[in-house]
Order: sequence, then structure tokens, then C-alpha cells
Amino acid sequence: MMTSPKSLSRSSSSTVSATTIVSSLLTVQTSGRGFTDLTAEIAQFVKDASAKEGAVTLFIRHTSASLTIQENADPTVLEDLTTALDRLAPEDAGWRHDTEGPDDMPAHVKTMLTATSLHIPVLKSELMLGTWQAVYLIEHRARPHRRQIVLQFAGVAG
Repeated sequence: MMTSPKSLSRSSSSTVSATTIVSSLLTVQTSGRGFTDLTAEIAQFVKDASAKEGAVTLFIRHTSASLTIQENADPTVLEDLTTALDRLAPEDAGWRHDTEGPDDMPAHVKTMLTATSLHIPVLKSELMLGTWQAVYLIEHRARPHRRQIVLQFAGVAG
């Protein structure tokens, strides 16, 4: 059975013509498996682009690391997410592809389960992330890697 929400509200619409596209390549040196908070760097990119209204797209150029938007308040959330991904793609699952070691194929599966690109609205020069949201690069490999993320703002700048 589908129920109707008790209350709905929506702000008035704004209309702009996207006149600006700003791109940058962000290089991140990871320290191995885990989450790296990119939120401040993305906010700085938006500021440097003089972004007013539009969207930022992030795209990671790798198959064994990914991107996510997750809670930034309690670090145990990230620990539990790591546990969940490890349970879904364990190293000892009998993978055939192990060219770069036992964490190679599990890293590919974890990337497939998460995201290689994100899209974040920008309004009034601010990323429209929720109070407890942060943008993370997830390194799925045990050893450190140099990762590249394409950042692109499309919208109105000024």
C-alpha cells in the first residue's frame, strides 16, 4: 500500500542559462584502503570557479576506487561501510582475476557497487550537501595509490 506524505513543500523555481563550464583535475594520494574526505577541496573548487548556480560533477578515473556521499559526523559509519563492502566482496572468495594481488578483484566489485561519478547542485555559491553529508574518495586497494578525479562545474558564475 502506498501512503501519501503528510506535508510537502517546494521552494519557488529558479531558471538560469548555463553559461560557464569550469574543469579541473584533482589528484589525491591515498594511504591505502579507506575513505578520504574531499568536501573542502570541492568547496574550494566551487569558490575558485566563482560558481553561483549550477552543478558540480565529479568523476574518478579508476576501476578500483570510487566516490560516495556519506555521513561526516560519526567515524564509525565509515568503519561499518568498510565492513559491509568487505563482506560483499571478500578477498578469499576464489576470484580468478588477481593480477595485482588478492585485493584486486574485490576492489573492482566494490567500485561497481558504489559510484564512479557524483553530481552535486550548487545554489547561491554553496554545495547543496546536507548537514551531515561529506564527499569521499573510497580507496579499495590495500596499498597507497595516486587517484585522479575530474571536477567540472556547469552553470552560472560571476
